[in-house]
Amino acid sequence: MSSSAIPTARKLVTDIPGPRSLAAQRRRLDAVAGGVGSVLPVFVREAGAGLLHDVDGNCLIDLGSGIAVTSVGNAAPEVAAAVREQVTRFTHTCFMVTPYESYVEVCEELADLTPGTHAKRSALFNSGAEAVENAVKITRHATGRQAVVVFDHAYHGRTNLTMALTAKNMPYKHRFGPFAPEVYRVPLSYPMRDPAGLTGELAAARAIDQIDKQIGADNVAAVLIEPIQGEGGFIVPAPGFLPELARWCTERRVPLIADEVQTGFCRTGAWFACEHEKVVPDLIVTAKGIAGGLPLAAVTGRAELIDAVHVGGLGGTYGGNPVACAAAQATIRVMRDRDLASAARRIEGHCLPRLRELASRFPVIGDVRGRGAMLALELVRPGTVEPDPELTGAVARACHARGVVVLTAGTYGNVLRLLPPLVIPEGVLTEGLDVLAEVFTEVAGPR
Repeated sequence: MSSSAIPTARKLVTDIPGPRSLAAQRRRLDAVAGGVGSVLPVFVREAGAGLLHDVDGNCLIDLGSGIAVTSVGNAAPEVAAAVREQVTRFTHTCFMVTPYESYVEVCEELADLTPGTHAKRSALFNSGAEAVENAVKITRHATGRQAVVVFDHAYHGRTNLTMALTAKNMPYKHRFGPFAPEVYRVPLSYPMRDPAGLTGELAAARAIDQIDKQIGADNVAAVLIEPIQGEGGFIVPAPGFLPELARWCTERRVPLIADEVQTGFCRTGAWFACEHEKVVPDLIVTAKGIAGGLPLAAVTGRAELIDAVHVGGLGGTYGGNPVACAAAQATIRVMRDRDLASAARRIEGHCLPRLRELASRFPVIGDVRGRGAMLALELVRPGTVEPDPELTGAVARACHARGVVVLTAGTYGNVLRLLPPLVIPEGVLTEGLDVLAEVFTEVAGPR
């Protein structure tokens, strides 16, 4: 299909999924592992500008961005051009064998972009889980300690160690154990569900008290936290929670790792979510939005921590692949040139009033929260905080049937999350919100 023939708005010509997608799904069932799920079995042919074009000719509004990955779009011209140029030169040498400048240049960009003026180093990997695991390796090696502190509702990945770091059993951990030891979980600030009057500072004191009493600061290699939780339900800790936690880490010389895999690269209206409260982590983990859809991840942080690891202790065959590095360089240029942090704030300003208006009409919406283009609705039984995962699933399915891709999340499966591309046209975003309002009227009417 020529670019001039690609629809620029939602368009449904078949049921969702359509006959060609259903045929492809039958082939998938015979070839792909059953444990690999999909939110919506619509097979995509082309994508961009906040729209997904499927094999049946339907055009769906994308409010998921491949789980916060395609922030600059699914086929940003600058990224596509950089990838094309790189693959004509070389696709791989392995940086650990014969290095190349683009790896170094990405690390230089990360040192410039991440919070703090201290000397920094970076190591590049393939996925968020791999980067989180390496961040833990670094802190354990540098401190000589073993314990890692994580939080209720956290999600950090699917490897053995990151499954141990992750809070939710199903589908991430169920029957995959035993898991890595020396992982300790403490309470998060969860404003919707915390006791009345529990400020961010008091919630931090609650978590710190548990660390001191049950683990001991002298045994802690790292405190690992998502500044805004992702899979856990887009939980935004109360103001003061993160700064108080960071203060304790500094005083007790415990490295603070910020998992910004989902929040990083302009998603929340700043380059990194920890910037909203001026928190400077010792290590910051990035992935997802870093490379416009190509697999790349990084650990960036204090030089004295990362350089404590012996030569050969960090790396991997594909880590910092040159094609992914070229994509990352182009992605970062697009974010700078188009000021996509501001774009995320505009998306927040456009969406939040609409979502709050929905909440005022539908008592099933117990909370509206998030920052930038990382927004969520938590659905409950009216008049309570009892989660309603069944309704959440019904709302998501109804949106899908109308050609709007939304995602669910949360420990209780009752959070509807919105992650539009940062380059989504305002009209497309408005139509997606219109559909969401229609769905609530139909599926979640007054109860």
